Amino acid sequence: MEPHIFLLLGTNEGNRPENLTNAIAAIREKIGRIRRMSSVYRTAAWGKRDQQDFYNQVLEVESPLDPLAVLEQVVMTEKALGRVRTEKWGPRIIDIDILFYGQLIIQNESLTIPHPGIPDRKFTLVPLCEISPGFIHPLFNKTIKELLSDCIDSLVVEPVTGD
Repeated sequence: MEPHIFLLLGTNEGNRPENLTNAIAAIREKIGRIRRMSSVYRTAAWGKRDQQDFYNQVLEVESPLDPLAVLEQVVMTEKALGRVRTEKWGPRIIDIDILFYGQLIIQNESLTIPHPGIPDRKFTLVPLCEISPGFIHPLFNKTIKELLSDCIDSLVVEPVTGD
């Protein structure tokens, strides 16, 4: 059985709904079958706040690819959709983060799984909790619902309703 991979999509430049749609299509083509998708949420920018609000969405994907191959496809997808990395936490057309790859724990120079920002970011935890509240974080041994309950991030995360 293929591992369940959770990806976080984020966008705050250009046509945000279209950016998410294009990323989802590329993920289906290059990475694998999408099992579940969260709603789209709007959140103020995290880390560098003087920019437009982000749209975020979490996908659960099944893939035959190993973690580094998933990362390679994520980076290629971001570039193909127009992502240019200019500053940390800056505006972007699309950002795709690998949150989890099953229960694997990986830490090397090119990839850290689970994503280290998960417990601190409501814009990640809210959509993740929508589709998989009982998923257990392999490092903290807590469910996503428990991590969300413990999260002290004060940014408002609200569903997008008809932009």
